[in-house]
Amino acid sequence: MALGKVAVAALAVSLLLLSTIKAADYPPAAAPSLGPPPHKIVDPIKDCGDACDIRCSANSRKNMCSRACLKCCSVCRCVPAGTAGNKETCGKCYTDWTTHGNRTKCP
Repeated sequence: MALGKVAVAALAVSLLLLSTIKAADYPPAAAPSLGPPPHKIVDPIKDCGDACDIRCSANSRKNMCSRACLKCCSVCRCVPAGTAGNKETCGKCYTDWTTHGNRTKCP
């Protein structure tokens, strides 16, 4: 009976050591990315136009999109990369600004 307990204890210890060695072989997982980096704007007068043209290129209402994008760009100094989404890369200024109808202002 004592021999069986010793065997079970030895098996448990060897499994624990094996799992520890296996875990040490793999590097820690990297944090998930939030998407492509945003267009950081240094000078709103020069940089906002091109960034907003790219942002609104696939929008069906280009004039409205461009007007809102230029306003958001001048205030928040950032335009998300791509034609849609990725708003969280520009921070709270871009994501939390809403219209009177409680919709997000920035495209």
